[in-house]
Amino acid sequence: MTEFRKVRFLDRTTPPHVLTLVFLTALPAVSMSIFLPSLPAMTEYFDTEYALMQLSVAVYLFTNAILQIILGPLSDRFGRRPIIIISIIVFLAATAGCILAPTVELFLGFRMAQAIIVSGIVLSRAAVRDMFPPDKAASMIGYITMGMAVAPMLGPAVGGYLAQFYGWQASFVLLLIFGILLVVLCLADLGETTTQRPASFRAQFKQYPELFASRRFWGYCSTAGLSSGSFFAYLGGAPIVGTVVFGMEPAELGIYFGFIAFGFLVGNFLSAKFSVRFGTNSMVLAGVLIATAGMALSLIAFLIGFSHPMAFFGMCSFVGVGNGLTLPNATSGMLSVRPHLAGSASGIGGAIMIGLGSGLSALSGSLLTSESGAYPLIIIMLVSSILSLFAVIYVIHVANSASMRAEQGANSS
Repeated sequence: MTEFRKVRFLDRTTPPHVLTLVFLTALPAVSMSIFLPSLPAMTEYFDTEYALMQLSVAVYLFTNAILQIILGPLSDRFGRRPIIIISIIVFLAATAGCILAPTVELFLGFRMAQAIIVSGIVLSRAAVRDMFPPDKAASMIGYITMGMAVAPMLGPAVGGYLAQFYGWQASFVLLLIFGILLVVLCLADLGETTTQRPASFRAQFKQYPELFASRRFWGYCSTAGLSSGSFFAYLGGAPIVGTVVFGMEPAELGIYFGFIAFGFLVGNFLSAKFSVRFGTNSMVLAGVLIATAGMALSLIAFLIGFSHPMAFFGMCSFVGVGNGLTLPNATSGMLSVRPHLAGSASGIGGAIMIGLGSGLSALSGSLLTSESGAYPLIIIMLVSSILSLFAVIYVIHVANSASMRAEQGANSS
């Protein structure tokens, strides 16, 4: 780990201030969720089917996954700062395109281009790992990803209000303003954090087998991917549950939509406070157990006939808490396997998370109907959480096995 000069806000000769990193994680989260209460109105505006309009979530997530594979290695080679700034500029152009798009096909094309803002999440995590050791990095990632929690909590509520009173385009105008402010902030404050760069892409790719051979890396990726999979399934299905199953207006849906984000905020706060004390694996295990318990309780509530919105949206707050505990620590774990490839690890791990998420988002949207109720979404989220539990148990097993081998080697010597 490189020693850095003391951080000074709005001084790009020092590492970025934590507020800059928070805003870098917040904009992608806002972009993902702010327009969700507008989906029914957008379906009517473009005179299309809801299933096609709902692809604005799935294609965004799919493009996110592809871009993370590219952006992570690019930042290892050329630095975090230039990749982030270029990405925000492209995002601004794509957002303007979404506002002006005359057809749903063009809108979806610009929506895919908007996904490049994922660089803010990928590279802010890599920057933190550049600056701190693993447990401290998990704590700092917990703090900066609180922006990812607050944004989905406020975004749908704000987006629902804007859609109801000013039309669906208003949410994208707000994104455009946010993006302009963020690029100005990054130009002033975002100092470079990576100093150990490979001489070429060829030299960089030669180091990948070292990363790919790590069972812990794949275990952490699987844990993070499956944990976040339940959240992305929620993104794709919750608007349908709110409007079709519970008959909510956009503004009301926006408020209920924030329960899971509030839970995520709480979980991230707990990660920031306790990751150093309890360690990454313990925090990950606690997170997946809480998320699994929440969705199990939701399923039980519906089975016994308690079909109030809180039986779904309220229980989803446990998924938020669980993800807030799991994701910062699992992310720090995957980045710490090979610290000199933190950008690549962040990109690949993020691609796995988003790839799973896009599939589950599309699946939940396709299975939900007025006849099915909320059951398909609850079951998808529960199964995803259970599988993440198996993944973290595998990670702990690998870590314990490695510790036993190291201890035996020390005793034999």
